[in-house]
Amino acid sequence: MKPRSLPARRSSWRGPAPLRAGTDPRGHLIVQGYVRERARQQILEYLARLHPIWEFRFPVDRPAPRGETQRRLLRPVYWLGNWQFACLDYYRPPKGIFERSVGAEPFPPVLAELVRDIEARARRIFPREYVPAGWHLNTCLVNFYGDRLEGGRWIDSARVGEHRDFEPGPVASLSLGERALFQFVPRRKAGERAEPALTQWLDDGALQLFAGPLYKDRLLHRIQRVDDRTGVELPPEIEGFRTRRVNFTFRYVPDEHVIPFARLSEPARGDVRPYVEELAQHSPFFARALAAAR
Repeated sequence: MKPRSLPARRSSWRGPAPLRAGTDPRGHLIVQGYVRERARQQILEYLARLHPIWEFRFPVDRPAPRGETQRRLLRPVYWLGNWQFACLDYYRPPKGIFERSVGAEPFPPVLAELVRDIEARARRIFPREYVPAGWHLNTCLVNFYGDRLEGGRWIDSARVGEHRDFEPGPVASLSLGERALFQFVPRRKAGERAEPALTQWLDDGALQLFAGPLYKDRLLHRIQRVDDRTGVELPPEIEGFRTRRVNFTFRYVPDEHVIPFARLSEPARGDVRPYVEELAQHSPFFARALAAAR
């Protein structure tokens, strides 16, 4: 399926000229083929042991906020470092910082090694003001892109709508599997159209880094589509889902805002307990977290 084309229009947007790949000194880096074969195999072996979960956007035992509809997320997910459960909302400073980031499993050695190199690259290429004091990549969202089984039919759910990441400092992502069409787009009013500021393919093994007021604050980003040309199916096995791309998105949450499951307030703990119980079936880390809260 071809990506939906966005018609050109006159706009007051005076952002960067479209780029295809490489480095933009205003806060963007892409390195195709960053993940070498040995590391790639280790990551795939690690993924095969994971048990991702399906989350709902809001707590399942309470009505959705006015004007919202309770829904399951488009794809199964896993988090490392700290888990931002959808029903607790995500980390959104300055106000949305408490009870948003729950302690989770550490990065496996292969990802920890890559993260150390990525952090060094970010400090080397970005201006100092783009990297806040204490910044380190301590949270990772593992997104599984592919097709979900719904009503006996396979539905392509390999996309993400435009949004921004609120965590401070540079954001890094690693891609495995089919290539993804990634775009940065300008903010605009509802119903308005504008040409993307940057369009690029993220290939298997690609590293993307972005930071600063342009790419973090002024522009939104989205995944328009994920290819299905090679027929790849990545681990782990997920009932009712076929994965053709896995993306690791690394961000920074100040350590003082990451709390153990046992220290959540009773309402928040109740909201996420079913997820933690599901995770604890396969994760010693979450089994210990659950036991500590009893």
